[in-house]
Amino acid sequence: MKNLTLRRMVLTALFAALTCAATLVIQIPSPTNGYFNLGDCFVLLGAFVLGPWLGGFAGGVGSMIADLISYPMYAPATLVIKGLMAILAGLILRAFAKRSRYITGETLGAVCGEVVMMAGYFTFEAFLYNPTSAFGSLLLTNLPQAGVGFAATLALCVVLEKAHLMSKLRGGLLHA
Repeated sequence: MKNLTLRRMVLTALFAALTCAATLVIQIPSPTNGYFNLGDCFVLLGAFVLGPWLGGFAGGVGSMIADLISYPMYAPATLVIKGLMAILAGLILRAFAKRSRYITGETLGAVCGEVVMMAGYFTFEAFLYNPTSAFGSLLLTNLPQAGVGFAATLALCVVLEKAHLMSKLRGGLLHA
């Protein structure tokens, strides 16, 4: 029991750090003054490894810390949006995991998680700026960001499954 608790804490901190690093290290400027990054990949992967609640915590906190460094006014919204993104993706995977269809659950979870991300930032930016600006950001930044996050997550999941590492990483955490 103590080992599982320690394992959860270590993996949660690791995924928060990986999410933050992936968000900050590779930043490709977008047309709307934002940037493209690989943070979504680790938000979703964290949800798939840790489960919805710990994955939501790790993804939300890791992304928020990156925003505190780059775009501080987005940090509170990012905490909520990325946390909800991971929670939904993790819950969907958990529902499909009971049927032993991980890849299907990962695909649907990643799509739904990215939809939450796009809707969340659209809502936040419509309130912060205006709906027209938010729509431009949705099309020019958030939609491509979601596509990259989705593709990178599934590619990494396939690689980890083929290397027999995904089940070792999960180690009973998904159903906890």
